[in-house]
Amino acid sequence: MPEARAVSDTCKKKSCSDSAPSQSHSGLSSGQISAPRLPATAPMASSLGGKIAGYQGQLPGSEVQPPQLLERIRRSSRDPFWSRLESRVWTVTLLAGTCLLYCARASMPICAVSMSEEFGWNKRQSGMVLSSFFWGYCLTQVLGGHLSDKVGGEKVIFLSALTWGLITAVTPLVAHVTSVPLILVSLLRFLMGLLQGVHFPALASLFSQRVREAERAFTCSTVGSGSQLGTLVMGGAGSLLLEWYGWKSVFYFAGFLTLLWGYGLSTYLLKEKERIVTVEDLGKCFAVSAQTNGQWKKLFRKSPVWAVILAQLCVASTAFTIFSWMPTFFKEKFPESKGWVFNVVPWLFAIPAGILSGLLSDSLITRGYQTVWVRKLMQIVGMGFSSAFMFCLAHTSSYHYAVAFASVALALQTFNHSGITVNVQDIAPSCAGFLFGAANTGGALLGVVLVYLSGYLIETTGSWSSMFHLVIVVNLMGLIVFLEFAKSERVDAETIHV
Repeated sequence: MPEARAVSDTCKKKSCSDSAPSQSHSGLSSGQISAPRLPATAPMASSLGGKIAGYQGQLPGSEVQPPQLLERIRRSSRDPFWSRLESRVWTVTLLAGTCLLYCARASMPICAVSMSEEFGWNKRQSGMVLSSFFWGYCLTQVLGGHLSDKVGGEKVIFLSALTWGLITAVTPLVAHVTSVPLILVSLLRFLMGLLQGVHFPALASLFSQRVREAERAFTCSTVGSGSQLGTLVMGGAGSLLLEWYGWKSVFYFAGFLTLLWGYGLSTYLLKEKERIVTVEDLGKCFAVSAQTNGQWKKLFRKSPVWAVILAQLCVASTAFTIFSWMPTFFKEKFPESKGWVFNVVPWLFAIPAGILSGLLSDSLITRGYQTVWVRKLMQIVGMGFSSAFMFCLAHTSSYHYAVAFASVALALQTFNHSGITVNVQDIAPSCAGFLFGAANTGGALLGVVLVYLSGYLIETTGSWSSMFHLVIVVNLMGLIVFLEFAKSERVDAETIHV
């Protein structure tokens, strides 16, 4: 382990001058252990956030088994991080939660045509229902991240999921008990956007506080792949439910599964105090003093902070643009193509690619590579290499090549989860949720602009390549800024106090 070797070399140079001459060649007296010389099986100071650097204690015997030592260090240091088992359980749980989040989000687009026929909505009215979600989604990113930093991301994720899951489940009922379903359904979608907007900032905050640096990339990329998994699940199961039982069953399916997930999370993983947000918690969130304002100003003067915000803004906006226009691109350029192919195949490639990026990133850091170098490498793949395949997609006339280029481009974009998404947690773990929320809000708003601008370019030039070129330019601009200014060292230690 690189950290263990480095600390051991330091100890040898100092020669442990205060030790007795009768010490053994290892530099340890009988029955005594010093923090710089912990066994390789014990977690080092770097992996515990530097909290065990000064630990010394008398052990009952000269030989101590690793499990006993780990337990004593954990109790002494009050280690805030999840254990390996806890981390895996939470990763699977949050992966399922993110999958259900996208299932609920996609329920309206899947059912829009059927609902329009039943309620007599025209295209403009259907568009109002669909767009209402994104207006709500943009408004709570920063607030959700800040609240998560103060009271805990697990609380915010749990309570928001229960609420948007209930909204999804009751949507069919609300649509039929009113004479103005258009207004009420649009309002429910707006509220769902408000509640789902806190999810990813809360994840960033939670991971920065509970996941060790060497495991964050895998955790983030795996949980992030839930978005592709949810799109696939709803595209398959949702389409079948719509055909067999009608559009109401799609909302029931996503809503009740989410409520069941929330019940499991509350019962098996959360403590009682982690299930509620008290008035005192809200007071912590909204208490702002002149000193706090000055601290935030110092933080936003740091170039690594702006590097990660601008990079995330570019990634989010371009992904939103590709997601919006890709189906239309295939339908218009390849009229004979089957929708299930280009709507499913790219996402099948994206899921394993996202998990692979996390494993690769954590493996490189464990082997001793600098964290910032690994983060930049992931962004070169996620923004640079993916742009190269986007360029190929823009200029191919073969349907099979187009599907292949789109699949590879979307798969490579998942490497962003192991780059900027984790880098937010590297540089500012005390306020990672707030910063990620700010960047994601900007990305969503810029995404709306890019979607409109792309449509304008396609209309005026008569070519789809103009849209892909716009995406490539924005991606490369964000990549250049990140490569130039990104760091991995904490920049919040002197500014934000938690």
